Amino acid sequence: MAIILEKGGDTHRINLEKRTGKTLTGEIVINLDWDKGGFLKNLFGNAIDLDLGCFYELRNGQKMLIDGLQFSHGRGGDRHHVTRQGCYDKAPYIWHQGDDRGGGGSSGETVFVNPIGVNDIKRIIVYTFIYEGVAKWSETNAVVKVKVPGSEDVIVEMGQQVSPKKLCAIAQLDFGGDNSITVKKLVTFHEGHSDCDRTYNWGFNYSPGSKD
Repeated sequence: MAIILEKGGDTHRINLEKRTGKTLTGEIVINLDWDKGGFLKNLFGNAIDLDLGCFYELRNGQKMLIDGLQFSHGRGGDRHHVTRQGCYDKAPYIWHQGDDRGGGGSSGETVFVNPIGVNDIKRIIVYTFIYEGVAKWSETNAVVKVKVPGSEDVIVEMGQQVSPKKLCAIAQLDFGGDNSITVKKLVTFHEGHSDCDRTYNWGFNYSPGSKD
């Protein structure tokens, strides 16, 4: 079973407490998967490389963003230490598994949220951007799934949009501080990170980034 958010502004509230009254024990998984183009597109250089990222804000006021451009130069894949990739075991309790360069992988990109940190997190905005390739969202068939143990997956589907802008804010997760999460569909398009930042009031400064 799954909950598909079909319209911009649609929301779904998830209660993280099990029927026994105990708090959530399994991790929250935010996954982006898309059509990476297949063999011929990769061969001729036309594959679309999407990246999953997120802005996050903790209840203590700490704010940051995580995506492939932020951690590609020093990524070690270690979820236990605080890096630009985030951290699983301590604040921010949010960890990006790593960049999928579109080389035929089937699982896309994934962000994990440690359940012990859910009441320390205030909000997360999940976004994707096209790092390589023309902004043809209709060819990506991108799908974002928010998976919470014991609850239906919450799904935001893309693939019908025709915006020429390369960054899309997909969903906002609001953490209630009471073992609840509200997932809201956004699907708004932006010229880049700074444009998205201004729309959702994050207040960061930006400089050009590269994976190379």
